Amino acid sequence: MIVRAAVLVVAALLTWSGPALAVPFFFSTGNTDGKIATASRPSSTGKIEIESADDFVVTGGNLSLTSATFQGLIPTGASLSSIGSVGVEIYRVFPLDSDVTRTSGAPTFSTSQVPTRVNSPSDVEFASRDSGSGGGLTFTPGILASSFTAANSVLNGIHPTPTQTTGGDLAVTGQQVQFNVIFTSPISLPDGHYFFVPQVELTSGDFFWLSAPRPIVPPGTPFPAGFTDLQSWIRNENLDPDWLRVGTDIVGVGTFNETFTLAGDLSAVPEPASMLLLGSTMAALGVVGRRRGRRRSE
Repeated sequence: MIVRAAVLVVAALLTWSGPALAVPFFFSTGNTDGKIATASRPSSTGKIEIESADDFVVTGGNLSLTSATFQGLIPTGASLSSIGSVGVEIYRVFPLDSDVTRTSGAPTFSTSQVPTRVNSPSDVEFASRDSGSGGGLTFTPGILASSFTAANSVLNGIHPTPTQTTGGDLAVTGQQVQFNVIFTSPISLPDGHYFFVPQVELTSGDFFWLSAPRPIVPPGTPFPAGFTDLQSWIRNENLDPDWLRVGTDIVGVGTFNETFTLAGDLSAVPEPASMLLLGSTMAALGVVGRRRGRRRSE
């Protein structure tokens, strides 16, 4: 009777699926290196949109992205109240979410505006959140240093080919600010390679996202095996939907990451509950069988 009941339990387990356990997810590019600062802002009166992008990877399941931080510069002397809004966009890697037919095709996938789209962000975003009403994002800024200088910058020098290489817009100094972001509506991301794009609107001046070392060094998070840490990219409204590499295309030398962290919960793809419980159930059946055997031999 005991064995028969146990068999019925196993049969029930095989027909039921339960939720997978979530594990913490954390990614960081490490501390800023001050090599370059790239503008990143939404469009506003008298200003066109600029998007700066750097990549990260999700492996091992579905990520519920719940928070992020990023560091950049706001003008010297500006108060934190001058920060009007913050937005975050997530892009997948080209050719996903992109019109490949407008490119030259393999191997460069160039267009009339850029020398390549290989390893760039896609044409259009995969997900977004903003601090507007119902936008699913809240933020808290904090000043880390009253004065910080980045050795180079990109703001106005975002041009289509053949004049894309400007060397950058020279050094820029401002207040170093960290933005702590909470996604009140978490962003769901399946396994994949993505780009993170934060944008800050100021009442006066421009926000510049600060670079981080490439390749990533401690305390940054190494990329998982099989994935390459891609360099940062940038575009403005006039270049859209194409992107330029900050280092290779615009500065002309070097490659860069950007300073940010991401956190959330990673859930494995759900499996039948029997995969979690069947082993222990069968072990229990084995114990029952051995006990019955000992009774018969005694």
